[in-house]
Amino acid sequence: MQAQHRKARQFQQLHQANEAFVLGNPWDAGTARLLSDMGYKALGTTSAGYAYTLGRRDNTVDRDEMLVNIRAIVEATDLPVSGDLENGYGDAPEAVAETIRLGAEAGLVGASIEDAVPGRDSPVYDIGLATERVAAAVEAARALPYPFTLTARAENFMVGLPDLDDTIRRLQAYQEAGADVLYAPALKERAQIEAIVGSVERPVNVLMGLKGVSLDLAELNAMGVRRVSIGSGFARAAYGAFLEAAREVREHGTFTFADRAIGYHDIAALLDRR
Repeated sequence: MQAQHRKARQFQQLHQANEAFVLGNPWDAGTARLLSDMGYKALGTTSAGYAYTLGRRDNTVDRDEMLVNIRAIVEATDLPVSGDLENGYGDAPEAVAETIRLGAEAGLVGASIEDAVPGRDSPVYDIGLATERVAAAVEAARALPYPFTLTARAENFMVGLPDLDDTIRRLQAYQEAGADVLYAPALKERAQIEAIVGSVERPVNVLMGLKGVSLDLAELNAMGVRRVSIGSGFARAAYGAFLEAAREVREHGTFTFADRAIGYHDIAALLDRR
């Protein structure tokens, strides 16, 4: 618990600094170890990245399965870890609160809760229920014996409903409910990001690693963004390289992918650092 409290304070302080930081997103213990040795200051799990390792789509992994992956990542690193806890694995505020408690037991010092369930006809929760869910998550977080950083996500753009005004209303409501960090994934335009940063008083997380988005960390920092996450971006980059190599072998019978792959001894040396 003492180590968890220390990491929780470190994570909290990163959000209080006047400089944006990048949350590295591993999808298993191995990638957590590699990112930990690369200078990242904190890590965040990725529900999609883990689902891919199981041969499944995002939002198809249940809470127990996800907590196993979260614990493995926490145990693989000395860095603070925030959890991608999807929608909290239940519609009811009580389910969300229980998920926060279980995430903390697995070693998390922060987590995000989404306000939508992809795949439903109306995927985004009514703003009233969504705010109650955030409030329940905040209450569970505040009951912990260390400062747990709760991120509230507005999923409009992620689920194909690019309503900036509604997204801002939601983030403002989640701020009033006590969320520590606010996050609207899948924003691609500078004006959208600036509008959200200017409309709230909490640190804002922005998702990068999206096709067609050329903003860099310095530009995001100048806009007032305080945290940048990659989500499933690193995992998709890895799978992209894997599929490219597999297609080369299958379709052309050549093996030039080996020239771009990390060496066998090189990755062993990276993993042997600790």
